[in-house]
Amino acid sequence: MREASEFHVRAPGPADADAIARVLIVTWRATYGHLLPSSFFDDDALEQRTAMWRSMLNGPRRPPRLRVAEAHGEIVGFASAGIPIDDEDPVRDLQLYTLYLLPEHHGSGAGQALLDAVLAGDRAQLWVAEDNPRAHSFYRRNGFLPDGAEKNYPGTALVEVRLVR
Repeated sequence: MREASEFHVRAPGPADADAIARVLIVTWRATYGHLLPSSFFDDDALEQRTAMWRSMLNGPRRPPRLRVAEAHGEIVGFASAGIPIDDEDPVRDLQLYTLYLLPEHHGSGAGQALLDAVLAGDRAQLWVAEDNPRAHSFYRRNGFLPDGAEKNYPGTALVEVRLVR
């Protein structure tokens, strides 16, 4: 576990795309490696995610609420939130799209700081893997509860459940 004072939260710039993509791939491998095919974590996936983040950070598709956590000059996590766009039946006007933190920074306070930075205590919804007890515990501490909605991640064994507060 790391001390909370070892990180700070800031808005990312275009130069952060590579680091954000790397955090995404590393955290997905650690969290979903048993649920998703290896193609989600390979070099091609990293290249695709890097291109996606470069496009988002340089263009109009930038998430309205996006922050990174940085420790010792390196991005160790990121979070984004905005209007629910992929949910056919949203129950809140705000959705947490992403919150990913490198495993070695779990318990540092960086995840909480990221959540607070993008949601600011607002009512929101999010989708989380059903088989992710650490995330469920974190979100429960932050007032999120399942509302019964779930969906399968296409072509995988990953089931996501919606949490709301």
